[in-house]
Amino acid sequence: MRSLRARLFVFLLLLGVLASIAVGSATYVSVHEQADELFDYHLRQMALSLRDQGHITDAERAGLDNPELDYVVQVWSMDGVALYSSQPRESAPLPPRTTLGLSNVQAGGITWRVYGAATPARVVQVAQPLAVRRQLATSAAWRSVLPIVVAAPLLGLALWWLVGLMLAPLQRVVAAASRRDAHSLAPLPLAGLPSEIEPLVQAFNQLLSRLAGAFEAQRAFVADAAHELRTPLTALRLQLGLVRDAHDADDRQTALDRLRAGVDRAARLVDQLLTLARAEPGHAWPVAEFELTTVLRLALGDSAALAAQHHASVTLDAPAACTMHGNAAALQGLVRNLVDNAILHGGARPQVVVQLRCEGNHALLRVDDDGPGIPMAERERVFARFHRGADGRDEGSGLGLAIVRTIAERHGGRVSLAPSPLGGLRVQVQLPLAAPPRQPPPEPAAS
Repeated sequence: MRSLRARLFVFLLLLGVLASIAVGSATYVSVHEQADELFDYHLRQMALSLRDQGHITDAERAGLDNPELDYVVQVWSMDGVALYSSQPRESAPLPPRTTLGLSNVQAGGITWRVYGAATPARVVQVAQPLAVRRQLATSAAWRSVLPIVVAAPLLGLALWWLVGLMLAPLQRVVAAASRRDAHSLAPLPLAGLPSEIEPLVQAFNQLLSRLAGAFEAQRAFVADAAHELRTPLTALRLQLGLVRDAHDADDRQTALDRLRAGVDRAARLVDQLLTLARAEPGHAWPVAEFELTTVLRLALGDSAALAAQHHASVTLDAPAACTMHGNAAALQGLVRNLVDNAILHGGARPQVVVQLRCEGNHALLRVDDDGPGIPMAERERVFARFHRGADGRDEGSGLGLAIVRTIAERHGGRVSLAPSPLGGLRVQVQLPLAAPPRQPPPEPAAS
């Protein structure tokens, strides 16, 4: 049974049926007992009234001799002489003696309920068949239970209507959600929702808001990426024209060198775009245990060609082993981007120092360069995508630090900038060695 309305209806109906059975049974037993007490009271009052009067009048005899009367009245003198009997002994074979007070007597195959009373002059016995009493008591008890039996189906209909009425706000939310298309991420209405459902709809609206922000960031990213790719592709087209129009071997070689450099820049931009896309929240993110020192060495190997091109000196200071739990490929990209940035923005012959310290539950990675550094007012803006510094260099794509922050935050870490002892910039990344909690990190700022 998957319908919430049907489940609530069945459970409430079952509860109502059980409550009705319990109340009906209690009412039946209570009314039955009260009817017995009432019949005993009538027996006693009749016996006492006949005991206290001097003699039985003819009118009373006529009333007591009524064949429709369920009671049998017998009167004896104190010496045992029968003075009166409302029915012949053959039809009501009660014993010619009585027990004072209430008692049950077996006579003629019938159980009688008897009350006996005595005075100095006479003894009075009033009896009633127990079956008649029980029949009357049962009838009275069933009449008291009948309203509950009649009300049970009406209660079921009322429950079905009330459950539907209570679930109507949820159905309105479902209808509002079903009318949305893939491009509609506006929040669902909260007006009139019960307090139990409102947190669910609020959480869903927050998810829609995050999705809208993610889609907007993706659209901005695609637009910026298209713009950034257009520039190197245009430059490549121009450089191809220069190769074609070269007049001698020297001009052709110069044009080919520029073309090769343009291809390298375009390839680096595409590689960084792919790295950033893979680091975005929502992308598959396999994690495993690995040696962080080994990852650093692999990243420095990836940057060796760029270091040689710029005559850079790259130094690694790291422990022999530092075990971490995370995505090794992503962290290799993080380190490579930091080292490449340090090389591209370093001095005339860049000096880059990479340090790793593993203390307690965290790893601390520092990358220092000897470049011009970044002014304090601009340090937060450099983490935006496609943001380039004001040092006049155009080698970079403006994605390096955006990639670094995104990967670090997905690992539960943080990135900070500070002056370097080498005179340039120090980028410091603090990473937890254990697996980070599974929660979406903040979206990186978009330019």
